Amino acid sequence: MRFRQLFHLVALATILSLPASLVRADGSSESRTFRQIIQNQMQAFQRGDATSAFGLATRTLQKRYQSPDVFIEMVKRGYPPVYRPQSVTFGKIKDTDFGPVQEVYLIGPKGQNWLALYSFEQQDDGAWKISGCYLTKSSGLAA
Repeated sequence: MRFRQLFHLVALATILSLPASLVRADGSSESRTFRQIIQNQMQAFQRGDATSAFGLATRTLQKRYQSPDVFIEMVKRGYPPVYRPQSVTFGKIKDTDFGPVQEVYLIGPKGQNWLALYSFEQQDDGAWKISGCYLTKSSGLAA
């Protein structure tokens, strides 16, 4: 197993095993902010607006993918449920050692259930940006 896959599995296990005390209230200001950022990025994907979608990612992700066009191609190929979801439902936000993580339940373009874990990082100017997205198949919405 590659190191990156192992890292993601460990991070996912850590996030999913957090105690309820580290879960934020759904009505919090940050919850609304994170949902809006994710919705804005998904809307940009729908419009084919690579520049806007890329602008919602941290500088670290922008450096990794180098350009809006490379970024949107990566999302098209590696994250089709995020790129073209049939349905989007927001779950809980959890505080982790890596920063806040927003659960997003998706039905992908082929009708399969997915869980996307969006991590966020606060920038020097106070704005929040997407620092990563871990996508895994899901049995459906969490109760």
